Amino acid sequence: MLTGVHRNPRQEEVTYGLAAAGEVRRLADSYGARRLLITTTASLVGPGGLAEKFAAGLGPLAVGTFFAISAHSPRTGVIAGAAEARRLGADLLVALGGGSVTDATKVMQLALWAGIETAEDLDRVRGGAPGAAALTPGVRMVAVPTALSAAEFTPFAGVTDTGKARKEGFAHRDLAPRAVILDPAMTVATPERLWLSTGMKAVDHAVEQLCNPVRTPYADALAEAGLKALAAALPASRAAPSDLDERQACQIGAWLAMSGAMAGRGLGASHAIGHTLGGSFGAPHGITSCIALPAVLRWNAGVNAERQGLVAALMGRPGVGAAEAVEGLARDLGLPTRLSEIGIGPDRFAEVAEITMHDRGVRSNPRPISGPADVVEILKLAA
Repeated sequence: MLTGVHRNPRQEEVTYGLAAAGEVRRLADSYGARRLLITTTASLVGPGGLAEKFAAGLGPLAVGTFFAISAHSPRTGVIAGAAEARRLGADLLVALGGGSVTDATKVMQLALWAGIETAEDLDRVRGGAPGAAALTPGVRMVAVPTALSAAEFTPFAGVTDTGKARKEGFAHRDLAPRAVILDPAMTVATPERLWLSTGMKAVDHAVEQLCNPVRTPYADALAEAGLKALAAALPASRAAPSDLDERQACQIGAWLAMSGAMAGRGLGASHAIGHTLGGSFGAPHGITSCIALPAVLRWNAGVNAERQGLVAALMGRPGVGAAEAVEGLARDLGLPTRLSEIGIGPDRFAEVAEITMHDRGVRSNPRPISGPADVVEILKLAA
């Protein structure tokens, strides 16, 4: 008999196929919010940029745009964003962007709730710190994603401590956005490489759930549907980048692939290595999954061959290994699959492995990881 607990994030709604600005206005009205701060990244601002058009659609509700959020969500950006929200008296944060923007905005909420004003003080609410769970929510957020990492569907966030060159986790049951607006029109300007690589991150979410030895029916069903959708829609959206139906199919696939992650069984070594490659070595978000996931699947194949067979079948590539299916998809999308392609050679493997051992993903990998030497073995498979 299966036993387990599935916890849903405290998220009120997800809309899809509806215009983002109109949905944010509707939500603000329902919340009684009158002063909205848009959080985004520098690539989306400027005359005629997506952020400017979006702010214009919100009219006087938009009291400011904060765009000092960079890749992997540095603590400094979180603190500066919270300070801007205080200065403007914002009563709702609207995250417009990819996973880094979403995660930074999640932790801005914690900083606002806890009165945190320095990067160092974020330690008070990091990870499983008792102070985080006891916080009473105040200013909340909604998310308008422009990429496919699906961070907007969880109450967790990864933020980089640049002093330590390490990505660290934050969590609170109310950290997930109150609402998520999946408007494919808001993704058309997303650079192709970012769109497709974050789609591979979504594939990683589904695959590591499906390959986990613990079965959870709700999560498995969502991961299966998400993986099947992504495997078909990602190549289709590359072939026809202005096709909103295909872009929406990618969005929905990413949503499904992530939603099962709340089952609590954990992800695995691909995510653990990816956090290190991103937070400590600056590898782009999503590219890490293209490189780490095939190698991890090869290293795990001896303990979960049946589950890996399911992965390959769902991806429309039955009869090949799951590692080959994932690697083939990444290559078809024009993305790198080797560490050498992002400038990380064997001389860095020991360092990557030591840092990765601090990530919880190594503890939920299907094949037990006993120490840094095991991680180095995986890295050699990705060399």
